[in-house]
Amino acid sequence: MGRVTTPQRENPDGSSPVQQTGIPVQQTGVPMSQFAPPSYHQANVNISVGTPWRSGLFDCQEDQTNAVMTAILPCVTFGQIAEVLDEGEMTCPLGSFIYLLMMPALCSQWVMGSKYREKMRRRFNLVEAPYSDCATHVLCSCCSLCQEYRELKARNLDPSLGWNGILAQGQYGSEAPGNAPPNQYMTK
Repeated sequence: MGRVTTPQRENPDGSSPVQQTGIPVQQTGVPMSQFAPPSYHQANVNISVGTPWRSGLFDCQEDQTNAVMTAILPCVTFGQIAEVLDEGEMTCPLGSFIYLLMMPALCSQWVMGSKYREKMRRRFNLVEAPYSDCATHVLCSCCSLCQEYRELKARNLDPSLGWNGILAQGQYGSEAPGNAPPNQYMTK
């Protein structure tokens, strides 16, 4: 960790070599930043990380009913989340069944869980934090399912209602305050 030294060089006038200190040798004479593509520097400056989640990964106490349900039957919570994110194409029972089948198979349910977490992040422009989607579902799958459930609920997409319930809430419950219809999902 001392000084940076370069090899000794001879002076142009033929006198004894002089050692230069503190300046690294540049072999090519071309600054390293010129090898980067032109958009590289702009991409590093303009990266959009997304918006934060509305609740933390370990805030399971915010919805205790869901936390207990997820601890006992995580497959049901996953099925509810999958039904909402797939806009009713995958039903809750089907999603629950697939998740349940994957649990004993080398605990591979995290594959489906992380896939749907990524889908949710992309749809709502959420930041991938505090861990990657895969690591979140491998290390703390119940907490991540609870966080995803709470995020949907905070966006007026209550997974416990199911997709048809959300559509019905948007059609019939729009008069009540706080029951705004999810306009981006009414296209079906």
